[in-house]
Amino acid sequence: VRPAVAADVAADVVSLLSGPARLNGAPVGPEDVAVLVRTHLQAQLVRDALEAVGVPAVTAGGGSVFSTGAARSWLVLLEALEQPHRAGRVRAAALTVFLGRDELTLDRLGDELTDELAPRLRHWAELLTTRGVAAFVEVLTESERLPARVLARPRGERVLTDLRHVGQLLHAAAQHDSLGLTGLVEWLRRRIERAERERADDRSRRLDSDDDAVQVMTVHTSKGLEFPIVYVPFGWDRWMPEKPTELRLHDVAGARVLHVGGLTSPDYDLAKARHQREELGEDLRLLYVAMTRAACQVVAHWAPSRNTSQSPLHRVLFGDRAGGVVPDSVDLPDEDAAAQGLRAWAYDGLISIEDVGVASGVPWVRPVVPVPALSVRPFTRRLDQDWVRTSYSALTRTAHEQAPTSEPEEPGTVDEPAVQGDVAFGPTAPAVEGLVSPLSDLPGGAAFGTLVHFVLEDLDPAQLPQRCEEAVARFGVPGVDPVALAAALDPVLRTPLDADGTTLASVAATDRLAELDFELPLAGGDDAIPGAQLGDVAALLRRHELGPVAGYAELLVQLPPNTLRGFLTGSIDAVLRLAGPRYVVVDYKTNRLGAEPLTTGHYTQAAMAQEMQHTHYVLQSLLYSVALHRFLRWRQLDYDPARHLGPVWYLFVRGMAGAESPPGAGVFTWTPPPALVAELSELLAGAR
Repeated sequence: VRPAVAADVAADVVSLLSGPARLNGAPVGPEDVAVLVRTHLQAQLVRDALEAVGVPAVTAGGGSVFSTGAARSWLVLLEALEQPHRAGRVRAAALTVFLGRDELTLDRLGDELTDELAPRLRHWAELLTTRGVAAFVEVLTESERLPARVLARPRGERVLTDLRHVGQLLHAAAQHDSLGLTGLVEWLRRRIERAERERADDRSRRLDSDDDAVQVMTVHTSKGLEFPIVYVPFGWDRWMPEKPTELRLHDVAGARVLHVGGLTSPDYDLAKARHQREELGEDLRLLYVAMTRAACQVVAHWAPSRNTSQSPLHRVLFGDRAGGVVPDSVDLPDEDAAAQGLRAWAYDGLISIEDVGVASGVPWVRPVVPVPALSVRPFTRRLDQDWVRTSYSALTRTAHEQAPTSEPEEPGTVDEPAVQGDVAFGPTAPAVEGLVSPLSDLPGGAAFGTLVHFVLEDLDPAQLPQRCEEAVARFGVPGVDPVALAAALDPVLRTPLDADGTTLASVAATDRLAELDFELPLAGGDDAIPGAQLGDVAALLRRHELGPVAGYAELLVQLPPNTLRGFLTGSIDAVLRLAGPRYVVVDYKTNRLGAEPLTTGHYTQAAMAQEMQHTHYVLQSLLYSVALHRFLRWRQLDYDPARHLGPVWYLFVRGMAGAESPPGAGVFTWTPPPALVAELSELLAGAR
């Protein structure tokens, strides 16, 4: 009876899709139909019937993926990888979907095929063992052209989805439990054996296609969903064993109980009666769910069989519902009485009764939708070449192109000038007396600069050894020992930064923002109003007193006249909050300003001021000050640039030798005029 009902569902769907039915003015399509069943076996039966007549169908909530042929194919392949010397396992693997040989080929080639495949299986086994399941799956998929070959087969999308799903679960199990090849074989064998008993979300079969298709799913899966047209083909099919050994019920207190006492248990009869009563009640609830999922039409099947008397649909249709109670079981009527009882349900064209005939098996042909002639749309827009997402490094790139750079400000940008031999690119101070640099024995370069920045994100001296170990392990800079690095950076944390004796170590964590990222709109951001150029910035600088970096405007005008439109991005190494409060921009530099051995004498205010201008750090500090200015406008109550904006501290860490350092050594201090910062912010925003 079940195959006949499934075939009738398929025939009726074909008739529906091929007929004049309309939904919201459009022809009914496969995606408008759902078939609700109780078991996964029923779902498979319906899906096969639909596909036999050319109706696309997908199964949602279709049971455990370990119960599929894909899982069994994986097991056969893994067994062959485990023992590639056994001809029987090699030949079995050849017949799987992975290798795609057929029985005739196996018979014709004999040992020749085994000799061909065994080395390949050995190679795959080594690959799986050394590089993991994911790498093996990629190689297998590519070398065997698996997707193209599987998709050419009937129900190829379903098979490929299951194969990939099992492969991902194997990878996860290998990673989580550290399983080797033998362990994976045993793990998969147990999963397949327990497939019908175990339920887990990660093992439920995934939807194999998002194309327009009939949805076939269990009633449990359909809860909360709605479909235009719903088929309920197996509401008549309910078998209940006479003497079940496991009973599921609720006790008198309402607690869920799994009764495993068996047939000889003293309370078996009482527990069985409660179990069956609850099962029958659940059947009615599931039937209610199934019959109420449709927005437009429900098609339900009834059939007489040995399983019909206790089925929910039969009990509703033929039971005496006196007192509003549906009976637990209803005897099957004879054919005439059944026909009369069903016809009694017909109602004013809203409920119709039809006999199931012999399914024609005529396939459905998807209507051909005419495709309009396509043409290429002309591109008439003018691209705005001035709109960019830029940074300090991008604006000054031409000034650094003479040599590579030593320290990245952010991915894709540059910051500090490179070291060429023992001499920095650009002006250098002569060797002078002073305290030897704590970092004199450590290397330079971009990788080392990045490492130092990582360490100095946390200024707690107690955490310094641990941060250095993490940094060395993470960045792997040759010639850097974590103990030596910690010893070299400890004086940096203890070097006085101002006349008040402030040090990096003395600033509380609550008064420090490390790596303050920003992305500022330039000239309206996305609106892209006309923007300024670097020449306008230089003109603005000429109107202000720049103190130790006087004359920088003449260097700035030598850069290309970039238009400042779009967004400005960057990251401030640290912002410190001092008493007042006043806020300080801090940037760490690892530049060498002289020949070895470096001393604090190389890092005077004059030498650092020259480096600040030559490398355009002045522009960087101004852009950072603008970013801080805009940030404080949002965050600082009664914000006033003249009161709240402090100096910028560019810390040349190779010149910072601790508490005994000469005043100002390695600490370049400059306070940009607050009015300049505010005016520059307005200029970048689009003011002229």
